[in-house]
Amino acid sequence: MSSSSHPLHQPAQQVYEYRMKPGKGKASYTERDFIYKFHAGSQSFVLTVPLQFPVQENLDHLHGRLMLLHDLPCFIDQDLKKSLCHFVEEETIKDFDREAEQALEAVRSGEVDAGTLANAWMKSYTETTLEHSRPEEPNWDEDFADIYHDLIHSPASETLLNLEHNYFVSISELLGERDVELKKLRERQGLEMNKVMQELGKSLSDQDVNSVAAQHFESQQILENKWSTEMKQLSTIQKQEYQEWVIKLHQDLKNPNNSFISEEIKVQQSHLLESQETSHSLYEEHGQLEESFTIHLGAQLKTMHNLRLLRADMLDFCRHKRYHRSGVKLHRLQTALSLYSASLCGLVLLVDNRINSYSGIKRDFATVCQECTDFHFPQLQEQLDVVQQVVLYARAQRNQKAKHQQDTTNDNEARDKVKSSERNQCNLLPGEFYVTRHSNLSECHVVFHLCVDDNVRNGNITARDPAIMGLRNILKVCCTHDITTINIPLLLVHEMSEEMTIPWCLKRAELVFKCVKGFMMEMVSWDGGVSRTVQFLVPQNISEEMFYQLSNMLPQIFRVSSTLTLTSKR
Repeated sequence: MSSSSHPLHQPAQQVYEYRMKPGKGKASYTERDFIYKFHAGSQSFVLTVPLQFPVQENLDHLHGRLMLLHDLPCFIDQDLKKSLCHFVEEETIKDFDREAEQALEAVRSGEVDAGTLANAWMKSYTETTLEHSRPEEPNWDEDFADIYHDLIHSPASETLLNLEHNYFVSISELLGERDVELKKLRERQGLEMNKVMQELGKSLSDQDVNSVAAQHFESQQILENKWSTEMKQLSTIQKQEYQEWVIKLHQDLKNPNNSFISEEIKVQQSHLLESQETSHSLYEEHGQLEESFTIHLGAQLKTMHNLRLLRADMLDFCRHKRYHRSGVKLHRLQTALSLYSASLCGLVLLVDNRINSYSGIKRDFATVCQECTDFHFPQLQEQLDVVQQVVLYARAQRNQKAKHQQDTTNDNEARDKVKSSERNQCNLLPGEFYVTRHSNLSECHVVFHLCVDDNVRNGNITARDPAIMGLRNILKVCCTHDITTINIPLLLVHEMSEEMTIPWCLKRAELVFKCVKGFMMEMVSWDGGVSRTVQFLVPQNISEEMFYQLSNMLPQIFRVSSTLTLTSKR
């Protein structure tokens, strides 16, 4: 019996039919009615809902809509949900059983070949099960990295470092010969040009001067290309020899009775002593200022970080010191030990918008990279070529997206951005950066080349400046790629100039300190709170007075851990 005054008397099919439409991926659907009966006082009610099997929608959602649309009483809520789930489960099992019987009958009657079916099952199982997956193809770089990591953490570490140093000495000698020959060529060309300029207007014209200058430039290019080719060949030979020697040493380490190891160690140490006796020191320690601080950041879960303020050249963290006062082994050991670890060291280099190494600090950095062969990663120019291709691809994708937005919105500003980006597809925008990897630098593994423009010399930049936002993105990459030490130019410049007065420096340092502090507090959400070392570098030509003013500012902005002095009562 049902009441004509209650909405349940109406069929539910019209309400839910549009929600029960068959999915596109299923071959066949069947419709069955879910019938639910309940009593309210002396009245009986019946709810009928047509369902398409197999059921695609969420049963909790269906149950909620039934309760809401039909104004059902709350006391049947749980019973209705239980009955609906039980009905769907039973009917689904019946469908599975029916399909299984039909499949078995097809095999019994010969409609489906049992061998073909078995092969299909075997293929599906092997393709989706990890134990049957194909082993990964051996990767030379990964294998060599594992071997090197084992050796550098073994007694053979000193041998490796001495061998690397010997290769460095060979490259340095070749670079010295190149510089001497280039210097002689420039001096000779300078004398020739002076003679030509003295004859200008007498026996020679401007065209003759231009012709001589062009010849000089061509001669310099030929000589530089010649030495560049020799450097590349020597680096290639050294890298191949080094990798072969490392693999052989690793194999012989497994055989303790092999005399190869002790002989090689003696050879490498003797070569090192000979090079020390026959060469002069190329490196002199410059007096540098530094202050160290320990801070705790975080609201509830505090994380300890180390901060350092240094007056030093940024490239000092890259240059190989041929004879460092702490010794070759001690100087390079920490960098080598952490090469394949979760404690990498990074450095921020401020560059222009062109991806090359032809001028400014980029040229100086490229020269430093040439001084020692990279035995683990591609050479700098190869990495820059890859970066250039990635930038071109990214620009093409952005331009395509911007054009689509322009067509849909007819925005003049978007049109101007598209034209500007099309003119400079090979260049970076301020705040963008690219990353290079190195194993041949003295104290860092990763270099972030941050693009900045002349605006960084302006004393009125804000926290939203592209250079500041670039630092934030760099710190985020440090969190996601296990870089626990990062060197940052505090004033966002590598050299001081006339407009950088004391107020300018104080204002810029305060901005960078506060922004980096905020970014470091964000790190907790990025990496869960890992202790890091952040080194702020100021140019070498900054005054001691200015340095100590910046040193006094740092603990005022960061929360510096205070020491507790214990004294005994007498």
